[in-house]
Amino acid sequence: MRLAALLAALRPALPLVLGLSLGCSLSLLRASWSQAGAEEPCPGAAGRAELRGDARPEAAEAGPARGHEDFRPRIVPYYRDPSKPYKKVLRTRYIQTELGFHERLFVAVLTSKATLNTLAVAVNKTIAHHFSRLLYFTGLRSAKVPHGMVLVAHGDERPIWLMYETMYYIHQHFGSDYDWFYIMQDDTYTQAEQVKALVTHLSINQDVYLGRAEEFIGGDEQARYCHGGFGYLLSRSLLLKLHPHLDSCRNEILSVRPDEWLGRCIIDFLGIACVSQLQGQHYHTYELAKNADPEKEEEEEFQAAIAVHPVSDMTLMYRLHKRFSRIQLERAYQEIQELQMQIRNLTSLTPAGEASLTWPVGINSPFLPKSRFEVISWDYFTEQHLFSCLDGSPKCELSGASKADVSDIIESALEQLNSRYQPLLRFSKRQLLNGYRRFDPTRGMEYTLDLLLEAVTQKGHSHVLVKRVSLVRPLSKVEIIPMPYVTEATRVQLVLPLTVQDLDFVSNFLDMYAMNTLDTHDNALLTLLFIYHPYDAQRVSQVDVFAGVKAMVGELEKRYAEVKIPWISVKTEVPSQVKLMDIVSKKHPVDTLFFLASVWTEINMEFLNRCRMNTISNWQVFFPVHFQEFNPALVYRGEQTASSSTDFLRDGHFDRHSFAEACFYNSDYMTARTKLAADILDRDEVLESMEVFDVFLHYSGLHLFRAVEPGLVQKYALRSCNPRLSEELYHRCVLSNLEGLASRSHLAMALFEQEQANST
Repeated sequence: MRLAALLAALRPALPLVLGLSLGCSLSLLRASWSQAGAEEPCPGAAGRAELRGDARPEAAEAGPARGHEDFRPRIVPYYRDPSKPYKKVLRTRYIQTELGFHERLFVAVLTSKATLNTLAVAVNKTIAHHFSRLLYFTGLRSAKVPHGMVLVAHGDERPIWLMYETMYYIHQHFGSDYDWFYIMQDDTYTQAEQVKALVTHLSINQDVYLGRAEEFIGGDEQARYCHGGFGYLLSRSLLLKLHPHLDSCRNEILSVRPDEWLGRCIIDFLGIACVSQLQGQHYHTYELAKNADPEKEEEEEFQAAIAVHPVSDMTLMYRLHKRFSRIQLERAYQEIQELQMQIRNLTSLTPAGEASLTWPVGINSPFLPKSRFEVISWDYFTEQHLFSCLDGSPKCELSGASKADVSDIIESALEQLNSRYQPLLRFSKRQLLNGYRRFDPTRGMEYTLDLLLEAVTQKGHSHVLVKRVSLVRPLSKVEIIPMPYVTEATRVQLVLPLTVQDLDFVSNFLDMYAMNTLDTHDNALLTLLFIYHPYDAQRVSQVDVFAGVKAMVGELEKRYAEVKIPWISVKTEVPSQVKLMDIVSKKHPVDTLFFLASVWTEINMEFLNRCRMNTISNWQVFFPVHFQEFNPALVYRGEQTASSSTDFLRDGHFDRHSFAEACFYNSDYMTARTKLAADILDRDEVLESMEVFDVFLHYSGLHLFRAVEPGLVQKYALRSCNPRLSEELYHRCVLSNLEGLASRSHLAMALFEQEQANST
């Protein structure tokens, strides 16, 4: 009875027990099979295979052939020598660099003494901005380089020698960095975008010698070379194979033309002839007749040409560029119309039907705000004035880029109206009555114009009418700007100017500096700049206003024995940022990376790394826009403050009026400062109205990277604005203080509470 009762109680659990037992049995059985399959092969069999010479690991692997081994992934085991000390490996931030990817296209232009300042300059102005790397090669010695060009002078004007030296130089300096090499002459007009599109459709795993194929005089019909006047394209693999034979070609091949010499060298030693089409891609060229007019060239061969030759002078080069730019623009408009027609046809098949069709067709729909705080405001303007100014004034004169933008949009509106209503009506502008514009981040700049127009019919009758038009300048294609490679190992030299008004905030700055850089052993040093008022400087032997700060520095140096924090004393009534940097710049090497900080800045490793990455010597300087916290007395009004994680929409804003923080190299500053000194001569009072940002903006050709920096947070503090500075700097400081009080909602609530208190 007891057994029957026990079985009755266990009967519901029997399926579970059987399932677990079966699962465990199968797992043990599978483990035994895996161990049996992982056994090493028989030593005798391996030895016999080695004696027969059949032990080929690549044949045993089910992978690509030997010719494709460059594209087969390899796993490199990590090994560290125990006898050597461990060193942290610095890895790059870019996967492209770590995987060894190459840049796409390198362009070389062959020029001469007679055409360097004419045709070469025209080539540079028409195509240089399309290519990431473009160099000019000449045989001149110590040639004067035109502005904006990178010239390589070989010192020998013989054509064959110039070609030999150019190929050798390209291989030595760029052979391992680029996939394609385009060689052209300065009397050739090239459609840069067509060349870039061509290389994107060609495989990099082949030996490519592509151009306009020409026959050798009296030679074999199968052997062809690429005509140098129309340019030609070489692949990286072909350049690597050709390099060992360049010396032999120079000594053995006799030719008058450099393109024939190069073609013969490639054919004799590599067996590769020039082709005009490859992998379905055609290299179209056009030979320009003497005294030809580009505006009258209507042949299909001309419009499809990648390269046009010969170009006799600069004017013809610019006319060709204008003609081909118009052709490309017409093609783009035609493609846009075709795409819009396809979108209209497909919209009827969507669930929403034609209601989902946006205007303009193919452009994102307007941004829909979720609250009243997200509404994008419209800016009102006329042809002479703008009624929403950067400085906060209600009305300012329309000038510069804004004036050009308004003029262009009015012309575009008239052009669109005439293209739609002609030949029945022809419109001409009399006056812009009202203009509105706003920037929608989802689609671009939107405009609404009220135009007073005069409409003329075919019979000559005219009528004045008011027409409202809407236009959109959509966001264009995003372009990735090529930037030089930088690392995070650069030492940052912090420069902190201090005045008497800043003494209350120095302690917090030094604490953050010690915690985030000294404790973490970050490669960052600090230099203090004590700015004495003349009155305080006279009494420094009795009372030193910076004695407390110097004591704090001494404590830090005792705590961190390997750290030295130097300071520089300056006596001035007007602490000009440029004059202070002049003093600091002379005391540091030219390769120093400066971070010009303010006493309210909270230093952290995240921002220091971005300072290193965003500042590139002889290329770019970085001016971050710090995040400024609001006045807690207005934001919280006695409530408990927010948590450590800052709520950007509630607790502060990005202070665009402040240019106190900056990252730049000393060499770049010295170069710009030299140009500034030549401009102002001995008028040092001009420096009082300038900041370091103005020096780089007006006297350097570098990129000025101005971006919001969430890692650079400053606590609220009322800045002291020096009235001795220029009116612009003083006004900017006042605006920074006013906008840093609180948001509009907080200010409105504070005013409301004040009125309620006064009324009671």
